[in-house]
Amino acid sequence: MSLPSHVRLVEVGPRDGLQNEAQPISVADKVRLVDALSAAGVGYIEVGSFVSPKWVPQMAGSAEVFAHIQRKPGVTYAALAPNLRGFEDALAAGVKEVAVFAAASEAFSQRNINCSISQSLERFVPIMAAAKQQGISVRGYVSCVLGCPYEGQVAPEQVAAVARELYAMGCYEVSLGDTIGTGTAGATRRLFEVVGAQIPREKLAGHFHDTYGQAVANIYASLLEGINVFDSSIAGLGGCPYAKGASGNVATEDVVYLLDGLGIHTGINLEALIGAGLQISSVLGRPTGSRVAKARNAG
Repeated sequence: MSLPSHVRLVEVGPRDGLQNEAQPISVADKVRLVDALSAAGVGYIEVGSFVSPKWVPQMAGSAEVFAHIQRKPGVTYAALAPNLRGFEDALAAGVKEVAVFAAASEAFSQRNINCSISQSLERFVPIMAAAKQQGISVRGYVSCVLGCPYEGQVAPEQVAAVARELYAMGCYEVSLGDTIGTGTAGATRRLFEVVGAQIPREKLAGHFHDTYGQAVANIYASLLEGINVFDSSIAGLGGCPYAKGASGNVATEDVVYLLDGLGIHTGINLEALIGAGLQISSVLGRPTGSRVAKARNAG
């Protein structure tokens, strides 16, 4: 299969990346990050999450962040809304697109959100109905698609069953997440073969963590399977509090470098992106997780 000419990147750093940080991050710093990302040409940014601050304290200021960002025309500013209350809060903040998530592993679902996969899907029914009524797009995530910290291997058929449910409910796109980063290029191709037989490939996205250093290879494998949407995180921010040892998402800078090298259009300026990543890394007081940014700024 030939490579796609264009790839859409979904920037998850401000939400998935920052939500696991122990230190408080100011609303102003979050706003600065989102604005820097949109200035670099990022067309889709997951800005925050409307979830109980008791569970994810770092996302408590999401409504304030939405109120202060400079919204650029043509850019999607999305939020995670795990339940109807979260959806209503997102709507009040002027969010035009939300995301919901389910796991492909029963054990992970129980440990992460204290319910079974089928129960988690049932929670989305009222969200989907409300979103349809309000004209809000909903994107679906499936976690643990290439391995689970509690169950080990996860069958591609199980991933396909969960993804199919989300797609049938009305999610316009389903992102398949390698939460613990154990996936390999071969397993990734097999996953998209199986899931792609049940859901059109243009409705699927890849979300890879770089725990084992395989994320860029897995993205290339996905491109060979006709996938042209990928989630990534500026400076490689993030991890998973429920997956021991799971390092951050793949760095957006590294993905753009790969795609630029393949002649695939993203509309993103790599130098501006590197600047945004260095800025938020400085706020966090640690080096960037992007290998490209480190290489460009060595010495």
